[in-house]
Amino acid sequence: MFAQSIVAALVALPFLAQSVLAADCQRTYVAKQGDTCDSISAANNASTYQLRVNNINTINQACTNIEIGQTVCLGNNDDKDCKSTYVVVGGDSCDAVASRHGLNSTMFNLNNPQLNSDCDNLYIGEVVCVLGTPTVPELPSGSPVPAATVPAGATPAVSITSAAASTSSAASSTISSAAPTITVAADEDDDEDLPFCDEL
Repeated sequence: MFAQSIVAALVALPFLAQSVLAADCQRTYVAKQGDTCDSISAANNASTYQLRVNNINTINQACTNIEIGQTVCLGNNDDKDCKSTYVVVGGDSCDAVASRHGLNSTMFNLNNPQLNSDCDNLYIGEVVCVLGTPTVPELPSGSPVPAATVPAGATPAVSITSAAASTSSAASSTISSAAPTITVAADEDDDEDLPFCDEL
């Protein structure tokens, strides 16, 4: 009898956790077949980072354990719930996305703390917050920053090789435009006009 009670409690635990999550959460979503963190975020105007922080105890770091029927928290409260989002496409950079939405880089970085200072972990399909006020949910103490790496199978928004090539190209065009033109005289027998040549 005691063993059956323990088994029943363990089976009910995930459902209890989901109901507690739903009670604390102002916006929720029930996962369907084929859902990923990014697809849920894009369809529901919740940044990838926000979705991951709000579900840090139920969704793993790689976001590979979402189950059909699982209740996912999209936003906890209005001042920490970014509903203004943008889905990253190829060629995007942090500065370009921020500028396109009328944001300065400080505000963009504040609301997307998963992005590193070089912005080389921005990837195609990632959902970023583009709201002009601070709305980032607090990361629980001691938790790793979620969504801080490009997921397996995802493509960086700007490839490292194309970024390096454009930097190299820009640098070489700057050097060539700044380099002075030097003309070498074709007539080498014209040393007679140089002073003191006869005295050597």
